[in-house]
Amino acid sequence: MKMKRYFLILSAVFLLLQGCDRKFNVDQLVDPNSGKGNIAGDTVYVQLNPAWEGFNNPQDVMVGREPFIYVADTDNDRVVMMNLNGDILGTRSILHPVALAQDYELNLFVCAKLDTIISGHPDTLSAVFKLNMLAAGHNIAGAPSKMILPRSNSDINNPDREYTGVAVFYDNSYYVSRTGPHNNTLIDPDNSVLSFVVKKLPDGTQKDSLRGRVGNLDPIGAGVLSAYGLSSIISFNKTNYDVITTLTGNTNFKVQWLHFVDTRDFTGYQNYIPPQSSALMSPNRFEKPEGVTLDGAQNIIVADMAKDSVYRFNPLGDLLQAFGGSEIFDKPSGTAFFNKTLYIADSGNNRILRFILSTDIR
Repeated sequence: MKMKRYFLILSAVFLLLQGCDRKFNVDQLVDPNSGKGNIAGDTVYVQLNPAWEGFNNPQDVMVGREPFIYVADTDNDRVVMMNLNGDILGTRSILHPVALAQDYELNLFVCAKLDTIISGHPDTLSAVFKLNMLAAGHNIAGAPSKMILPRSNSDINNPDREYTGVAVFYDNSYYVSRTGPHNNTLIDPDNSVLSFVVKKLPDGTQKDSLRGRVGNLDPIGAGVLSAYGLSSIISFNKTNYDVITTLTGNTNFKVQWLHFVDTRDFTGYQNYIPPQSSALMSPNRFEKPEGVTLDGAQNIIVADMAKDSVYRFNPLGDLLQAFGGSEIFDKPSGTAFFNKTLYIADSGNNRILRFILSTDIR
């Protein structure tokens, strides 16, 4: 009996090593701000095989609350729904999807494109759609859809506006990040975060009502509390309204944790991690961060498309791990985390990669 048990243990270890084929030590990436490598000791990221391929420039990956995995398969003009094994369960044709989110009623938000006619001429606008997955029994192809944005003449008259992300809160209210070139007006600059609340109507239906722009965010600010070139936005799975944003505009701090404060003296956002207090908030840390997610310990994971690299910071902004380079990634964009597994939309290589920390292997 003891020999049999020993044999089973050896077999399990062998299978694990076969499935976790590639290990990336943090020595592979030298911290560009300090010149130091191996910033996490012996901790390594282990790539899980196989890579999930068959995509075309996927810009985002998200693990839903069911949980299913959703991929914005951008240049294939579709959203792909998979199980945790990577088996495709369904697809939805949507023009150029770039960002995904889900609320607590399992509605799926998709930032994508919309072909339309403006003044008699064909045009394409950025748009946000909301798919009712429950109504379709999670058949993504047949899920009823409603368009959240664009919704006004201002949107239609500014076709360069882009919706880049959705952050959903515990009460199913949500924010939409928006970017664009027109920021000379104080009333409706392109670089903004839009706030929505879901209202229940007397007939039992729901209405997504726009409350307005989130205040005290500078549309072209180079410092903190900036909305310059918003590339993504996420919320916390907590009863708060904190968000983390990534920015690609000409800003010094391209990843910011915005902490919502509501007191007698002030209501609005403040930076949770002060500038220059940590690695996350050191000036010019990032070049083009396109994706951010949180792991189970509220560590902040950022994918920098320009650096072909992924960074992991603790909630104080200290750098824990960094890995990547062109031998691993080509333009990593979307990020997601679930059950100790990190998912990266490796857009330039047309695939989704999965990683697990060596300390999490059992």
